[in-house]
Amino acid sequence: MDSVFDELYEKYHHDVFQFLFYMVKNKEQAEDLVQEVYIRVLKSYSKFEGKSSERTWIFSIARNVAIDWFRKQKSWKQRIIEKFDWSTQQVRDDQPIPEEIAIQRDDIQLIYRCLDKCTFDQNMVIVMRYFNELSISETAQSLNWTESKVKTTQHRALKILRKHLGEMMAEEEKSVEKARVDR
Repeated sequence: MDSVFDELYEKYHHDVFQFLFYMVKNKEQAEDLVQEVYIRVLKSYSKFEGKSSERTWIFSIARNVAIDWFRKQKSWKQRIIEKFDWSTQQVRDDQPIPEEIAIQRDDIQLIYRCLDKCTFDQNMVIVMRYFNELSISETAQSLNWTESKVKTTQHRALKILRKHLGEMMAEEEKSVEKARVDR
């Protein structure tokens, strides 16, 4: 079991960390939740029936860990809605993570800010589909949803992201134009 567990950890720990980081927006908390995910994996591996891929199964556990964590928070809905300030977070890992990518690319930073406008479910779907690159089928299995629900949630989330991204880009263009006029 140890070698299987080690293999699962090596294969998926970065993706699980990234998913949880996107959800809780705190490095230390995401690290703690990754540990909780792998504790649950270790405890329940004997019950894994192989009806889905190991990756889908682990993401399903990660989703449940994130939901449990939010339920334990006093005002979990408020925490989801709060804006994420990339400039104040200190996150480091061997591979590039959201903060490092956002610093390098302003357009991606805008997308991260727009994710805060989505609901928890929409956020999970976008993170799983586009950041963790799960298929619609894998996302549906991880969330215990139908593929239709994943598609609908994804469509609505993308609509919200497009709207807010357009608004934010327009605001930035106005700021740049104002700065030029002020010179």
